[in-house]
Amino acid sequence: MYAVYWLYLILAILSEVVGTTNMKLSQGFTKLVPSILIFVFYGISFTFLTLALKKIDVSIAYAIWSGLGTALIVVIGLLIFKEPVTIVKLVSIGLIVVGVVGLHLSGVH
Repeated sequence: MYAVYWLYLILAILSEVVGTTNMKLSQGFTKLVPSILIFVFYGISFTFLTLALKKIDVSIAYAIWSGLGTALIVVIGLLIFKEPVTIVKLVSIGLIVVGVVGLHLSGVH
């Protein structure tokens, strides 16, 4: 049963990533559909995050939500939006992932 709350967290992360991607696609709120999708997917994300917080510590859930969301957005920026790849970006993504894993391990009961 505890696994369902981790599923909620994963869905919250993926929804946040889609919402953030639509921020870029909206071109500063000049494109209607992506502009609407920002709010739809952030609403979905916050809903799933709230459900996940019923059983996952807020410090762990929020760190994972924001950290993995950030790392995924960097990857999307590099692959889809053709942003430049730098060593600093790659090392920073690695540090985010290490930090998220460390926080998760600190919360293991």
